[in-house]
Amino acid sequence: MSTAILTGPPVPGSPLEGDLRSLGFDVRSAADEREAAALLTAVPAPERVAVVDARFVGHVHALRLALTDPRFPAAAVPGALTAQPEARPALTRALTATTAAPSAAGPARTAGTDTDPAGTGAAPAAPATAAATEPDRPDAGLPGTLPDRLAEALAAGGTQVHRPELGSLVAAVPADAQSRKETRDAVDAVDDEAVRLRSAVKARDGFFTTFCISPYSRYLARWCARRGLTPNQVTTASLLTALVAAGCAATGTRGGYVAAGLLLLLSFVLDCTDGQLARYSLQYSTMGAWLDATFDRAKEYAYYAGLALGAARGGDDVWALALGAMVLQTCRHVVDFSFNEANHDATANTSPTAALSDKLDAKGWTVWVRRMIVLPIGERWAMIAVLTALTTPRVVFWALLIGCAFAACYTTAGRLLRSLTRKARRTDRAAAALADLADSGPLALAVAAPFRKAPRTFPAATALVGAAAVVATAALAPPDSPWPALAALLYVITSGIAVARPLKGALDWLVPPVFRAAEYLTVLVLAARSDAPQALPAAFGLVAAVAYHHYDTVYRIRGGTGAPPAWLVRTIGGHEGRTVAVAVLAAVLAAGSGFTVALTALAVAVALVVLVESIRFWVSSGAPAVHDEGEPA
Repeated sequence: MSTAILTGPPVPGSPLEGDLRSLGFDVRSAADEREAAALLTAVPAPERVAVVDARFVGHVHALRLALTDPRFPAAAVPGALTAQPEARPALTRALTATTAAPSAAGPARTAGTDTDPAGTGAAPAAPATAAATEPDRPDAGLPGTLPDRLAEALAAGGTQVHRPELGSLVAAVPADAQSRKETRDAVDAVDDEAVRLRSAVKARDGFFTTFCISPYSRYLARWCARRGLTPNQVTTASLLTALVAAGCAATGTRGGYVAAGLLLLLSFVLDCTDGQLARYSLQYSTMGAWLDATFDRAKEYAYYAGLALGAARGGDDVWALALGAMVLQTCRHVVDFSFNEANHDATANTSPTAALSDKLDAKGWTVWVRRMIVLPIGERWAMIAVLTALTTPRVVFWALLIGCAFAACYTTAGRLLRSLTRKARRTDRAAAALADLADSGPLALAVAAPFRKAPRTFPAATALVGAAAVVATAALAPPDSPWPALAALLYVITSGIAVARPLKGALDWLVPPVFRAAEYLTVLVLAARSDAPQALPAAFGLVAAVAYHHYDTVYRIRGGTGAPPAWLVRTIGGHEGRTVAVAVLAAVLAAGSGFTVALTALAVAVALVVLVESIRFWVSSGAPAVHDEGEPA
């Protein structure tokens, strides 16, 4: 239970206390600052606390945005302030200082005048207006209210105070009865629930999602909220629906394919609903962001496996295409992740290419065309669902490979141009993130050690040489010969040299995706060329387990918790260690079923180690709540 402290004399007929209780607050009243300080001290340290002026007038959703969002240690709107446990000591100090020596009143803030760097999805803010220059405005806050002074004191003391963008929502402390009536009229003129529903939809999304799913999924999100369902429960329902869809596809019948396509679309509707429910009810969490991201990949790749099984029932072996689609899609994501991390906090981060992109975004139709051609998850799943119902798994996979390859070329080319034309200075944080995404194991790190003080090379080119060598050798040399294993040893050397120095160059963000492509493609090619029966399904399982580890790494970094522990990377060998292991296994066992057994055992071992550690971490993680609006295609 959270606690709200109402300060100042109560206002007869005010619904404020009821509004706060509806938001889950235990409401207590304080006549002055000293009583408020005493009440604050009595609230248990692990609880959220809010300080609200009793004269506050505004929409319930304005209070919800300010007082219940779990992502921010402190947040405020005019007349209301909240502090989570980590900001409680700063609030106590500010209130104590205010009690000892009340600060002079300053100009009040008005609704919709602050920007929202994290994004709430609310309507655009109204132009900034100072209450001091328009004292008769109904939304003008009363200067010097205790919550406003405390918010200013927190900010001055170094505590970041989030100020949600309110747009058309009202939050104010009227100065007199007439202003109160006018403010109340302004509240009644805006449909609080309509604003809340509108802001539940992601501000930036694909064409299919925006126009074919969100217009009704937002109402499903509200239905879920009113029945007490959580975003994580909806995410789980989406996963289960996709797994049933994969099972239907695995039947290999036309009826099964039709059912699979319909269920895949339903799964996507639920996938949109969970994020909209999180925004609608402000139920953000670190674990929720992780589940949403990793379950998306699990659903898609499980569906690929279902299609491959269904095709096999009809006598068509498409496991190589299924694995190729998974490799291509995963490498696309790694390109997105690496580029974004490399430029997350880069300075002087501008380029002519970025300027051209901004100009194109100013044209409405180009925005939607550019979003569609990158084949984001909505368009991709719609294509998969329709083609599954109407054609064959082979057609589905070829369409995926062609569409995703074009999208990968388009996005990667744009990022290469941006990197080559901008003069950004990349930070140690970015270099550390790229090093973590590289997933280098003990072999590569041992090679890297003597090169740490050597002159800087071109890491992306060095990594690419090793990657091309191992993949080409796996494709051209007999799989049971020693040549792929020798090429894998060369790959270890080039991989170590590539990561020996901090990855701060313009194109160094290419190193992690090159490593991913080298490892995954080596597994795919060796399995496809071996004589071992069912080697490709076993390779699919191995790549899926390793890809999960790489996605888990990404979302730990995005959540601000750092990469997985070093012991985990050492235990599963790093990308270069696994590449060597698969190449050696192919040389020794490729002629018989032993290679399939070895790949399966390796997949199970990697999956067990990675899943156990990942689940342990995310269940017990103390990371701050996040909500990812930038999930790539």
